[in-house]
Amino acid sequence: MGVEQAPTAKGKQAAEGLRQAVAKDERKTEVETGHALKKGAARFEERSKSSDGKSAGTKQKS
Repeated sequence: MGVEQAPTAKGKQAAEGLRQAVAKDERKTEVETGHALKKGAARFEERSKSSDGKSAGTKQKS
């Protein structure tokens, strides 16, 4: 859930904290790997392949 869509102040704080934690982790990963992480559909495909070497489309067909 996005920060703007959270129904309560506590929810907004939690969403913002999560967003900041994810951004920090992405920056750390980008520094370790030496390149920027892919975004959007390309990232979905990259993450899907990294788990077991198969693309998301291949997994759905099986």
